[in-house]
Amino acid sequence: MKKIVFVTGTRADFGKLKPLMLAVDQDPAFECLIFATGMHVLSRYGATVEEVQKAGFRNIHTYMNQIYGEPMEMVLANTISGLSRYLHEYQPDLIVVHGDRVEALAGAITGALRNVLVAHIEGGELSGTIDELIRHSVSKMSHLHFVANQEAEERLRQLGESPERIYVIGSPDIDIMLSEQLPTFKEVTARYGIRFRKYGIVMYHPVTTELNQQRERARALVDALINSKMNYIVIYPNNDVGCEEIFAEYQRLEKKSHFQIFPSLRFEYFLSLLKHAGFIIGNSSAGIREAPVYGVPTVNVGTRQQNRFHYESILDVGYNQQAILRAINQVRYLPKSKPCHYFGNGHSGPEFLAALQTPELWQIGTQKQFCDLVATCGKIQPLHFVP
Repeated sequence: MKKIVFVTGTRADFGKLKPLMLAVDQDPAFECLIFATGMHVLSRYGATVEEVQKAGFRNIHTYMNQIYGEPMEMVLANTISGLSRYLHEYQPDLIVVHGDRVEALAGAITGALRNVLVAHIEGGELSGTIDELIRHSVSKMSHLHFVANQEAEERLRQLGESPERIYVIGSPDIDIMLSEQLPTFKEVTARYGIRFRKYGIVMYHPVTTELNQQRERARALVDALINSKMNYIVIYPNNDVGCEEIFAEYQRLEKKSHFQIFPSLRFEYFLSLLKHAGFIIGNSSAGIREAPVYGVPTVNVGTRQQNRFHYESILDVGYNQQAILRAINQVRYLPKSKPCHYFGNGHSGPEFLAALQTPELWQIGTQKQFCDLVATCGKIQPLHFVP
């Protein structure tokens, strides 16, 4: 039996990894292990490790890799330290990481240095701010790549990754998005006490490369939201540097009846809310990747998602209050677009498992070489030593 450990640090990446975890957990040839850390264990964000536990998984290791406000380079170091000890104890055959957070980078670094296979989910994509640097670094430290589409595969090839290491399986969270197991809108509103039937969703995160302007830009967004006089469900920003500036502006919303603020929402419940939303506004990747699957309009504010996928339902706008307000007034009357399947069709879990079941995957090995685009890149050739 092969042991596969999934590293998860946020509600968002758990939602992405969950279909893959379930696929592995249901196959007797594999043992599913989970290393839960990051925002999962912070009370300020709702201690979402409980969501992991309630999903029915058995082998969950919880590790607190930070205290609130600790610099991200220290969070990275702490995660490497804790994960290294975990790997020494449990000896997994494969580490699975997702995306562009420091927990994923820690998993890739630790696996590479310990000579353990690392699989990166959703590499080969563009992100704004420092996330892009982290995502591509994770890809280079990983041995296997499970990507959303051909464009991501081609970008990994530009990074020198061998085609035999890349599997196109789609974005795993779409498995959940298109399933018939999402809670109903009535169940969601009852669970979270949501008063609205018509609303927008607000998800706005720090842009770590623009910290000097973070407070001013968060203020412009909040001013536009207030002046729009619409109902909003607001979800906390992530814990990147600069989040305090956003929290400070969100304090202005706390006693206003048109706003309900949540540290976090269970992934399936969030998806149901998104599916029924009038629009989503902010700079979260949910507006770029998930909202178009449901055809829900997006007001994408600022540069955090710069150069990422664009769809007819996405309206890009700068940080100016009046421009944001005009965009809100524009999308509030837009009908839903056609569903977008650019990032997959809901079969990522089975395709991931099928790849794991092939002997060829486990023969790839941890030694990598840069694969030039103009060259034929195959398996590493044996050295011929002079006698």
